[in-house]
Amino acid sequence: MLEVLTSTELAPVAHGFFTRRGGASSGIFEGLNCGRASSDQTEAVAINRARVAEALDVPHEALVGVKQVHSARALLVDAPMSDFPEADALVTAVPGLALTVLTADCQPVLFADRKAGVVGAAHAGWRGALDGVLEATIETMEQAGATRGDIVAVIGPTISQRNYEVGPEFLDTFMAEAPENARFFANGEGDRLQFDLPGYGLHRLRSAGVGHAEWTRHCTYSDADRFYSYRRATHAREADYGRLLSAIRL
Repeated sequence: MLEVLTSTELAPVAHGFFTRRGGASSGIFEGLNCGRASSDQTEAVAINRARVAEALDVPHEALVGVKQVHSARALLVDAPMSDFPEADALVTAVPGLALTVLTADCQPVLFADRKAGVVGAAHAGWRGALDGVLEATIETMEQAGATRGDIVAVIGPTISQRNYEVGPEFLDTFMAEAPENARFFANGEGDRLQFDLPGYGLHRLRSAGVGHAEWTRHCTYSDADRFYSYRRATHAREADYGRLLSAIRL
């Protein structure tokens, strides 16, 4: 059985942050690995994605995704795509299209303006969030007819501050953008710091003026049974890692 995390704030819009449970992959990818760019067996990934499509009640070709590149680019889509343009967010006002993003520590963010009938999905790692991918998603939703104050945004499973160790140069990058960003860093061992990625994401969303923003409070790094984690796989010296899928559709 698939495990799908949802938010009452996005309901009744169909959506889900899928965990790794209930998939066909094995080995280091055990579970619901939906990453086509991973070195997992192609057949297993296809089965996993088909199970996601079934759970969302859409045909497989209605799972719309992009080639994620840690950018601030958001695309407005009105039909299934056969190619995978470089971007990190998707927006649609077309019923039946399931907007999807893949993550393994970065923030998956699902958006909905239920009154206007517009939804969005963003992949927001630290670089994308810093460069403005969340704001780009909101602006693209407005182009599709959404009202900023009516938008609900929910951050799904992502790496928590206690597990996100960074160096001083990382802090410098954020301080150069805004000195008040220091509040998203806590002291770690030696010159190491702990960065609050979901806290920063919530700050960007709320500063942008959305009607509601929240985090599901699930940490990808600390719960290996439920989530894939790039950083955990790196620490374990594993050759690759699975990707979690998050999706929303009208």
